[in-house]
Amino acid sequence: MYNLQDYDFAFPPSLIAQKTAGKGKTKILHCPKNGGPVQILESSQIIDLFNSGDCIVVNNTQVIPARLLGKTKNGGKAEILLLKQLGNATWEAWIKPGKAKEIFISDVRVEVAPRDYPYSSKNRIINFSTADFNSFLAKNGHVPLPPYIKRSDNAADKNDYQTVFAKHAGAVAAPTASLHFSEDMVNELKNKGVRFAEVTLHVGPGTFENIKETEDFRKHNMHSEEYEITQAAANAINESDRVICIGTTSARVLESVANEDGTVKESRGSTDIFIYPGFKFKATDALLTNFHWPKSSLILLVSAFYGRENTLSAYKFAVENSMKLFSYGDGMLII
Repeated sequence: MYNLQDYDFAFPPSLIAQKTAGKGKTKILHCPKNGGPVQILESSQIIDLFNSGDCIVVNNTQVIPARLLGKTKNGGKAEILLLKQLGNATWEAWIKPGKAKEIFISDVRVEVAPRDYPYSSKNRIINFSTADFNSFLAKNGHVPLPPYIKRSDNAADKNDYQTVFAKHAGAVAAPTASLHFSEDMVNELKNKGVRFAEVTLHVGPGTFENIKETEDFRKHNMHSEEYEITQAAANAINESDRVICIGTTSARVLESVANEDGTVKESRGSTDIFIYPGFKFKATDALLTNFHWPKSSLILLVSAFYGRENTLSAYKFAVENSMKLFSYGDGMLII
């Protein structure tokens, strides 16, 4: 029951979206929550599936240009992925090569602290030799595209990999389910009487890490991410008829703070909640999510909400109908 191999699926690499179709221009697989027949919709058509009194919960985190390219002291290629700001020019980060003691980016020296950081052998503390770090990052930072997008970032990605809800900087990966929404769709939903509640969860790179415990995935240690839910968002959620989470990140926030009756309250902190089949959802009534990597913690969350057989059947249907996969791809709405 807890074997990760049971959550695998086959797909041709050509279906991995290397760029987005555009906000409001993707395809959405409508998956009836009761397991009824699925159908492919234009993203704008999902508006018809929402009712006045519904509350759509979105993640308003903003992706930072967290990828930095530089050179080692000997002139070799070096790469930094920023994780968490600890001071003006001090960060927790992943670096390549892992043994580098200093990295040079433009005219800025990056000092790498000794490997004695308590959280993870991959995490390092680094210091940038610049007084104006924000300007440095804006000039030199790259959009941290997922590893399965096999190209360098470009100018379009600065907008394409940012959702229309983005407000609070801190994520190194986009809450990609929200990329299906355009401003026009949001306005149309609001005019229909649908409420929006914004939560914040700064998505970390752990979302792309593989689960190593394949025979019993329950032993997997989930990455921790910072979140916040305001009183205004809590009120909107608690007063709604249905709660529709946009993305696994929004669902993880709500299910981290929900009471047994499904109500939520103002809260902030960090969560490492691991949702897998057998989990009882307390606050989430419907879920819009992208298609996720095989045998990932994200496909386990979707399977917990929709059922393993339903989920894998939907994925098979999506592949057979050439839907685009993963971060820049199409999505599925379980409602």
